[in-house]
Amino acid sequence: MKVLVSEEIESVCPGFVGAAVSAEVVNTKYNEDLWKEIEEWGAKYRAGYTTETIKHISGIEATRCVYRACGKDPSRYRPASEALIRRMLQGKALYQIDTLVDLVNLASIAYGYSIGGFDADKFVGDTLTLGVGREGEPYEGIGRGMLNIAGLPVYRDAEGGVGTPTSDNERTKMEMSTKNVLVLINGYDGNEDNVRANAEFLVRLFEKYAQGKNCSYFVYR
Repeated sequence: MKVLVSEEIESVCPGFVGAAVSAEVVNTKYNEDLWKEIEEWGAKYRAGYTTETIKHISGIEATRCVYRACGKDPSRYRPASEALIRRMLQGKALYQIDTLVDLVNLASIAYGYSIGGFDADKFVGDTLTLGVGREGEPYEGIGRGMLNIAGLPVYRDAEGGVGTPTSDNERTKMEMSTKNVLVLINGYDGNEDNVRANAEFLVRLFEKYAQGKNCSYFVYR
């Protein structure tokens, strides 16, 4: 799979750097050790942050800035990383979905980047392009119904939008039957070292909790 960054994104975020992580996996409904790790991260955030100060985490702050530059209100359409951490700080339990979704959420929480997790076998074509959503563009967010993605950064395959920092698309979501995953890390802050560390963290999570094999990643701009 090739990943391209459009001129639309380059114009509002010239320093953007992303990472694409791929792996062969085995999904499960629940992993107790994974949830212990998630809860440890929740405790760290509650000890050091508030719902206001998390906005200054580099990955979150940069994503919010790109939303504004593209014409979207980041307080109304929150980046997923911010929404997850806010929920922890408010003392609410994270939604438990399945091991693949849960570990991608953990990777997002740990580094503050909004991360898209996809069933790689559901993509149409061999190229994903990061652009900006258009008015009236159809997009069904996971568990959210039809989502207005105008002004949101969006990855598209040959059929249409598959992922935004707010919500991924129902069409390409990971499920219990998923065997091959592609995960996209969005570094709107341009911190390549952090993006690479996040990718390596994801590889470890796949190997530890999802029987990950042939795990690899590449960086793109």
